[in-house]
Amino acid sequence: MACTHTMSTLIEINNLTRQFGDHCAVDDVSFSLNKGEVLGFLGPNGAGKSTTMKMICGNLTPTVGEIKINGYDMLEQPKLAKAELGFLPEIPPVYPDLTVDEFLGYCAKLHGLRKNSVKKAVTRGKLKCGLTDMGQRLIGNLSKGYQQRVGIAQAILHNPSVIILDEPTVGLDPIQILEIRELIRELGNEHSVILSTHILPEVQQSCSRVQIIHHGKLVLNESIEGLSQRMKSTRLTVRFHEHPDEDALKNLADVTGLEKLGQGKYRVHHHQDTPVSDTVARLAVTNNWGLLELTPEKHDLEHIFLSTTQQSTINE
Repeated sequence: MACTHTMSTLIEINNLTRQFGDHCAVDDVSFSLNKGEVLGFLGPNGAGKSTTMKMICGNLTPTVGEIKINGYDMLEQPKLAKAELGFLPEIPPVYPDLTVDEFLGYCAKLHGLRKNSVKKAVTRGKLKCGLTDMGQRLIGNLSKGYQQRVGIAQAILHNPSVIILDEPTVGLDPIQILEIRELIRELGNEHSVILSTHILPEVQQSCSRVQIIHHGKLVLNESIEGLSQRMKSTRLTVRFHEHPDEDALKNLADVTGLEKLGQGKYRVHHHQDTPVSDTVARLAVTNNWGLLELTPEKHDLEHIFLSTTQQSTINE
């Protein structure tokens, strides 16, 4: 019996755990994904990312936990759940000796589309992926960027609720990368998308939410807006020729802490959205401390990724 799912939540993952003997590859992971969200799924090698993706796709059974795709339970209703998924592996599963139309028609049949729906689905898939004029071209003669588009087209032929893309821009040139990123954003308007990638700028450009997994545990689950707030400078590196009055620095408005780094260098912590550079500079000039350096410390996504994974290692 079909499951009527009225909510916008298309993926529900609850307490997902996977053991390989004594090794726990995925440890009690839970998250959900709504329609219209593009989730960037990050993690170092061996973190449990691939294992999690395999379980979501139904290729690996969890030791413990629940996976629902558009309301269908992956363990209890695997055929219905998998029918709601579209998947593009890192290496697109395309056949170079077929034309784009032949390959997409073949994939539409594999997805279980009825004969009278195949042509319409292929036309829609080509239109969404910018392949309208490529139907009669042999896939083997296409650039890697267009082969990637064909791979994405096969994943969306059956209009799935959830699309999973594994490293979709690896090996593409800068123009192709921009085009695929734009396509991913467009797909996110009508579907839920999980984007597994090692390319951090990809996440900032394409995703609405970010998750980081490390040693099998989710160590970050944040919106792009929240990450943008984290990336704002909340620290200032300063260096003086003369020894400063440390109490005077600590007591400045909006300063939350002071670290002594040695050789006249300090790290000043301050509230977000309240830069204190001008205040520190004026104080140094007034007191003749000889200001040699004043640098806001920026947090990019790479810094957040490294600090999050390193901190989770320390806490274990």
